[in-house]
Order: sequence, then structure tokens, then C-alpha cells
Amino acid sequence: MVMALARETNHAVDYDGPEREFRAQLAIADDIDAPGHNVEVFGGNIVMSPFSRWSYAKPMHSLVRQLEANAPDGYNALDAPFKFIFPASHAAIGPDVYVVDLDAAENDTPFAPCESLALVGELTSTSTRGNDLTVKLDIYGRSVPVYLLFDMKKRELTVYSEPSERGYRTHTTVQFGKPVQIPAPFDFELDTTAFTD
Repeated sequence: MVMALARETNHAVDYDGPEREFRAQLAIADDIDAPGHNVEVFGGNIVMSPFSRWSYAKPMHSLVRQLEANAPDGYNALDAPFKFIFPASHAAIGPDVYVVDLDAAENDTPFAPCESLALVGELTSTSTRGNDLTVKLDIYGRSVPVYLLFDMKKRELTVYSEPSERGYRTHTTVQFGKPVQIPAPFDFELDTTAFTD
């Protein structure tokens, strides 16, 4: 769901143009009370989507456990609802699963720095699939080392890596149930059998 809301003009008085608009959207997104929904900012919009389905709990749990066991030193795998800010893309996104440096959690704002991420994972749904495959792929592909895109419709996982100014330089796709290598900074084989149920 894309929302267009009236904005107060005093939220971002120290910024101009697109940055001012983005800061105003962040303030609005932070104020939205939408239980059971993820409220994000990207593509010039405030986007609300429902939290993952209960049927995703088992595969998400398996994913988090495997990522936690193989995370780089000092990093933790989580599926808690936090938003990461991507200033260059004017985006604030709450991935389904992520691996993060918790020592970077020093600010007292609702938004964490994207630089603290080593990996993000998205499990598509009917409402999120389009953005997960396009806009979020572009945003993550400029700074996050690894993006795991679980296409729940096609029943396949695409592992994106090597971010660059133009997006990810490499990717590998496997059907659910097959193992796949997760590249540096992880370097382990992910078991995807939990996604076949």
C-alpha cells in the first residue's frame, strides 16, 4: 500500500529539495501507528505492507539460526522490526531478516545506519514482491554486501553480492530445497530445506 499524506513543513527545516522531502517522510513514517504492518520510505513514497505470514516463521527461524552461526565476528542475525536508513537512496527499510553490527546501535533514533549491515533477507509476499525484486534490490545493491531474496511465489532463492554504484555485480539462483553458497563475509553453505514445507 502506498500512502500519500499531508506533511507539516517544520519537520525538515535544515534541508533543501529531495533531502527535505525525505526527512519529512521519515518523520511521518515514524508517527504512523500501524500494528502488524511495516512502514517504510523508498521511491519517494511511504509504503505500508503487512508483516510476514505465520507460515514464514519456520523458514525464517532456520535462516536466522544459520546466519547467526556463520555471521562475521561482532555481527548478529535478527528478524526484529527495525528500519535502516539509506541516505543516498532517500530510503528507510525494515528487512525481514538481517545481519548487523550491534555496536553501531548508538544513536537514539528509530532508524539504524545502513553501514552496520552485512546482509539483508527479504521473503516476498503478494504485496511486497514487486518492490523486493526492483526498488529494494537497487537500494541494497549499492551498499549491503549480501542480499538474500526468497521468492516465495517462484519457490527460489537468489543470492546477490558485490554491491556497486550500479547495483550488485553477481547473483546465484537456486530452487528451494537446494543448498547455496553464501559469499563473504559469511562463506558458508545455506540449507534451504526449511523453505520447501
